[in-house]
Amino acid sequence: MQQRGRGRIAYPYIIWMAIFIVVPLILILFYSFTEGDIHNLKDLKFSVSSYKKVLEPIYLKVIGNSFVLAGISTLICLIIGYPVAMIIANTDVKHRNLLLMLFLVPIWMNFLLRTYAWMSLLSPNGLINRLLLWLGLPKIEIMPGKTAVLLGMVYNFLPFMVLPIYTVLSKIDKHVIEAANDLGGNSVITFIRVILPLSVPGIVSGITMVFLPAVSTFVISGLLGGGKTPLIGDLIEQQFLSSRDWHFGSSLSIILMIMILISMAVMSRIDKSPPEEERRKI
Repeated sequence: MQQRGRGRIAYPYIIWMAIFIVVPLILILFYSFTEGDIHNLKDLKFSVSSYKKVLEPIYLKVIGNSFVLAGISTLICLIIGYPVAMIIANTDVKHRNLLLMLFLVPIWMNFLLRTYAWMSLLSPNGLINRLLLWLGLPKIEIMPGKTAVLLGMVYNFLPFMVLPIYTVLSKIDKHVIEAANDLGGNSVITFIRVILPLSVPGIVSGITMVFLPAVSTFVISGLLGGGKTPLIGDLIEQQFLSSRDWHFGSSLSIILMIMILISMAVMSRIDKSPPEEERRKI
């Protein structure tokens, strides 16, 4: 009886998933394998021309740029985020919550507003260039361009790297670190042999949470890139809103989804917990 009651509680969620996840995916898959007027079902016919179009060099370049920029921004977030997470995790409990709050306050702002704020900072007549001119230094021309897009990605997605790593680091038993120090391990060896292996789940979660939205973003590249650095998200948006080519936009969406699923599968294999013998060695 209890199991039946629990199953009934899940019905609204199942209905929600069916309407807002399964049905749209089926429609996107359907449009990706058809061609013709989308408003006239009788005019639609099976075709793989949209997928063949993806193989054109201009679109392959956009897809490649998307994954390269997403990979670079993820790496930068990891390089910056891991030390920040360690600093917060090692801070006294009295001040830890304050540091977390200060770090999370920008996330509470709207994503679009945060990106517009970077536009006011990085634009040719923005705050940074005005300050440089006031100091007698030459202006920097990074917007629009890849550098501005990378800065926007790192700023917006850095918290999603810090939080999972911080969560894992804060749960590491301090007695394990003390035991490593008692056994003659200095800070470097303790970090390499103990802390880093135990924090791998947080690193993998952080990489996943940063890379996936970075590779599919279109707001950051559209505003900070100024059209000079189009990503696959911009291309999909253009096909649905401007070009009205829903078939090609759907095929791009399916390809992006497959690539994301492959990336998640790879990260899940890396995130396998070490066996008990390796834990004992650690």
